[in-house]
Amino acid sequence: MAPLVHGFDPPERFVAGTVGPPGSRTFFLQARSGSRLVSVALEKQQVAALAERVDELLDEVMRTTGNETVVPAVAPLDLEDTDPLEQPIEEEFRAGTMTLSWDPDDERVVIEVFPFTEAAVVAPDQVDQDFEEPDPEEVFLVRVPAGVARAFVKRAAHVLEAGRPSCPFCGGPIDPDGHLCVRANGFRRRDP
Repeated sequence: MAPLVHGFDPPERFVAGTVGPPGSRTFFLQARSGSRLVSVALEKQQVAALAERVDELLDEVMRTTGNETVVPAVAPLDLEDTDPLEQPIEEEFRAGTMTLSWDPDDERVVIEVFPFTEAAVVAPDQVDQDFEEPDPEEVFLVRVPAGVARAFVKRAAHVLEAGRPSCPFCGGPIDPDGHLCVRANGFRRRDP
């Protein structure tokens, strides 16, 4: 059976955002066209990896195509989006595998997000074995122009930075109720 495709080509809005307080945030990718809204939950590391790869892909397109393709070096100011996620946030699925590519014909970044499945998890002792990932039941497919992709990267960076502050000694997150720093031999640092 063919998978259900939540496709946006291009969306009116495509952003990464969060719900909840720092330390307990849930991350989402969200796309909207008209009244159609799709939200996909994912991990913080997935947001970071996707934003980094989109930025690298656009830099590579700039290097290889020269002036043939107009790719902004930074996010255009008129595309900056600082609004919260749109309501209602109804999770379609939790993200697993993601793919990223450049469509030179339409000059668009193509992002595909597939649902997480236990069947796709490979144990360390199975790495050398042939593995066939099961066909997904649904896919979140977004095709965005280069400027929108740069704006997505910029917003994702702000979303990631808005979390808990980092400990200056060990780099671990500092919770509102304190932090057990491994560099201080497990002692809780207190403000004077």
